[in-house]
Amino acid sequence: MKKILAVLAMFYGLVPAYAQMENRQAPADASTQPLFVNFGEVKWEKLRPELGDKSDEIALLRVDPKTHATQLMIRVRPNSHVPKHWHTANETHTVIRGTFIMECDGKRAELGPGSFNYMPSKMTHEAWTTPDEGAMLFITLDGAWDINWVDEHRPTR
Repeated sequence: MKKILAVLAMFYGLVPAYAQMENRQAPADASTQPLFVNFGEVKWEKLRPELGDKSDEIALLRVDPKTHATQLMIRVRPNSHVPKHWHTANETHTVIRGTFIMECDGKRAELGPGSFNYMPSKMTHEAWTTPDEGAMLFITLDGAWDINWVDEHRPTR
């Protein structure tokens, strides 16, 4: 789990957010125990604390201790752009709220609530939210979550 949190910190360039998140511990033997989390119990962290209320937020729900498969949620602010990047693991997004626009291989899809997409390992993609609404996403990866920027781009919001 610490590796995932370190990657998140590098992704957003934030040591303070990583320091806060690394204190969370997965339950002992988490791979064989059920986990139930009500939405009101989800612990959201600012991805860029220095932006205050203008920061996107993340909630790590579960990281498998053996495979590092990850389930998380992200609340993305309105009018955001996530530059071209890829992940080592296969990734899925399920839109919980709002509109999330994704593009890869010259194909663009506008995804609304309940919509789903699958990104194969190492497939370059980018994403946007609309100017008038953000989005809440449920994201799964079948391995550790990492971010590999294309052309050295990094978020500047």
